[in-house]
Amino acid sequence: ARKYIDLTDKVNIYEQTLINTGVETMKTILQHNPEIMGALETAITKALETYKDRKSELLDQFARLYATRFTMEELQQIVDFYQSPVGQKLAGSMVELNTDAQTVLKIWESNLRAEFYAKVKAELKAAGYDV
Repeated sequence: ARKYIDLTDKVNIYEQTLINTGVETMKTILQHNPEIMGALETAITKALETYKDRKSELLDQFARLYATRFTMEELQQIVDFYQSPVGQKLAGSMVELNTDAQTVLKIWESNLRAEFYAKVKAELKAAGYDV
């Protein structure tokens, strides 16, 4: 299961989460204490350093999720796929694909709302109600 996680972590989720947390912490503290920018940067750098060697803790937790849902044989098949060129291409495209799929879903949902509303309104009109 961990091998699968390692093969598919193309966006370095651990590092990105640490960076985002550091940025958010900086923004929050600077709002009320803009004069401590230099000290804040040092403090954030030191705090980030304490997480440098802890990536495995998070990825192992992810791996446990897969290990509870798939057999060893299934996990090996998954790993074999993601070690292939097409598996690597898929893993490398997942962030963009998910973003694109969310955009498509939002557009579809917006169109559905308008269309659904119009159909309900038409049904009510046919039944003698003017809404």
